[in-house]
Amino acid sequence: MSGYVEGIIILLFINGIAAMGVSLLTGFTGVFTLGHAGYMAIGAYSAAIMTVRYGIHWFPAILAGGIIAMVVAYLIGVPTLRLMGDYYAIASIGLGESIRLILENWQSFTRGARGYPGIDNYTNLPVAVIFFVIMALLMFFLIQSNFGRAFKACRDDYVAASLLGFNTARYRVLSLSISAFYCGVAGALMAGFLTFIQPVMFDLNKSTELTAVVVFGGLGSLSGSLIGTAVITLVTELFRPISQYRMLIYGAVMVIIMVVRPEGIMGQNELGPRFIRSLFNRKDRLPRTAEGGEGR
Repeated sequence: MSGYVEGIIILLFINGIAAMGVSLLTGFTGVFTLGHAGYMAIGAYSAAIMTVRYGIHWFPAILAGGIIAMVVAYLIGVPTLRLMGDYYAIASIGLGESIRLILENWQSFTRGARGYPGIDNYTNLPVAVIFFVIMALLMFFLIQSNFGRAFKACRDDYVAASLLGFNTARYRVLSLSISAFYCGVAGALMAGFLTFIQPVMFDLNKSTELTAVVVFGGLGSLSGSLIGTAVITLVTELFRPISQYRMLIYGAVMVIIMVVRPEGIMGQNELGPRFIRSLFNRKDRLPRTAEGGEGR
């Protein structure tokens, strides 16, 4: 395997971890966000500073990056998740940009816009695969648990879930915290993969890309988010030689999928034997008339 192909595969796994975090909040809890690149930045800079400045081993540094992002998300989520619908989406843009600007202007600690160099290249293919597999399994079990059902209840009808006794505010904050942990870990892995990070890498465009792949794959589908991540990442990388047309092709793919399949590639289905059987066993049925016969 060439170094270029291996790098794309590593990038796929890193983006997949971040997409799972955004999918939990947006797809399964119904909170639309455009600021999760800020949590990736927190994880990336935390791991970079710990490994370079303080000599901490990369494994606890990655976990610490995710935990720090999780704590920041909790502190932010308690006051802001009282906002509903588009209001939180607008607030998340400001929060993500605020994190980026803090990192860009805190030059004594983060080196500001010059970026943070000299990070150890600890994110190789085995490390990326192991983190991806473990975190995908944890996310799958979380979605299938009582917490996952509570998240879906908040998504489907926030008011009805509250009337049924769900502490919806607590579940929304919990979902945000877990999703920030995933993005923080992804950011820490990205720092070890690129060995150099800058605040501009985690701007609004990155947040929009994370949310776009979740919508592209299907809101409420974990496997759909991963498929969307793979498609968008490959489209972005394969057409890099024609960089002047790359974003045009990227946009065209997004528009085509949204027109042909507005619910996303997978909708709310998960990729598995049951879904594959449903594709092969699907039959066109004629509508029934009021008398019970087949319509023409």
